[in-house]
Amino acid sequence: MATILHLTTVHPRSDTRILIKEARTLASKLPYKVLLMVADGKGNLAEEQGGVSIQDIGRLGNGRLDRLFIGSWRAFFAIRRLRPAIVHFHDPELIPLGMLLKAFGYKIIYDVHEDVPRQIFSKIYIPKIIRYPASFAMSGLEWFFSRMCTAIIPATPIYADRFPAKKTVVVNNFPIGTELVVKNPTPYEQRTPSFAYLGGIETIRGAVEMIRAFECLDDIPGARLELAGEFNPPSLEAALRALPGWTSVHYHGQVGRSQVARILSKVRAGLVVLHPEPTHFESYPIKMFEYMSAGLPVIASDFPVWRRIIDGAGCGILVDPLNPRSIADAMRSILEHPAEAEAMGQRGRQAVERAYNWETEAVKLMGLYNKLLAF
Repeated sequence: MATILHLTTVHPRSDTRILIKEARTLASKLPYKVLLMVADGKGNLAEEQGGVSIQDIGRLGNGRLDRLFIGSWRAFFAIRRLRPAIVHFHDPELIPLGMLLKAFGYKIIYDVHEDVPRQIFSKIYIPKIIRYPASFAMSGLEWFFSRMCTAIIPATPIYADRFPAKKTVVVNNFPIGTELVVKNPTPYEQRTPSFAYLGGIETIRGAVEMIRAFECLDDIPGARLELAGEFNPPSLEAALRALPGWTSVHYHGQVGRSQVARILSKVRAGLVVLHPEPTHFESYPIKMFEYMSAGLPVIASDFPVWRRIIDGAGCGILVDPLNPRSIADAMRSILEHPAEAEAMGQRGRQAVERAYNWETEAVKLMGLYNKLLAF
């Protein structure tokens, strides 16, 4: 049986977009073996529950050079043995490998998860003096590679603007329709005054401001932040625990999808208060859509793209993400107007059912694959 290969040396094997959405969709609809190649040292898996096989090329070091050279080298020889019909890869570090594979005649799909050239300007580990030339070089590399690729799949419409239109298909990272809807959620009016943030815990994702916002809610008994995810960098955890507002935090660690659904079924609203960084302004944050899919009102950064989505659906409150008081005022409004807050959540859920769902995006993914496999 011919093989379709998804490749990442950065993302975890359980990545929602790569495994749960894209790979499982293909495995369920195409007469091909779907294989996810990872580099985590956890071993091979003949077939996980969604019908996708996993091949592990071995754990790599933490450095980008390890992923660029060692990871690419191992992946190249593994791919040459497999001879897949399509190689669908997810990391910009693998662009040189993609070029090499294209030279060997493979069909290559580049899945663009982020606007890397813009993202470089927010990388604190890159000296400011070289951020602009590094961003310019990355833009040039992507431009050149996009002319070689068989197809490009950006995760948001704005990312598509820098790639050739004829070979680009936007596949938005929207939530799976009912994945985060539990059978017996706590009735909204009976929920505690709690709010959720589930995702990467970083300074530029508003971690400090979210916790400080709870210092402004000390007059509300039981006000709590349900927090889950990984601290980045790990040293951030100690800094956040030192804040007075941490006494209002219930930290769950890293949780699976079923636990995410359970947490969201018990809170009043979801927080997505990313800082005004270049890579955030025009992003489509999956967490915002996941909160909507769970029937929660959203408290989100006031960016133009996000405003169009939230105001268009009438599903949340926009705030200044750098101002803890603004975030706290939005949470207070949610608590003081529970009927309207619940209605916001219902409108958000309806918007997901109507437009912002994976099922609509899966049709586009399948259309592209059927086209590529036909020749």
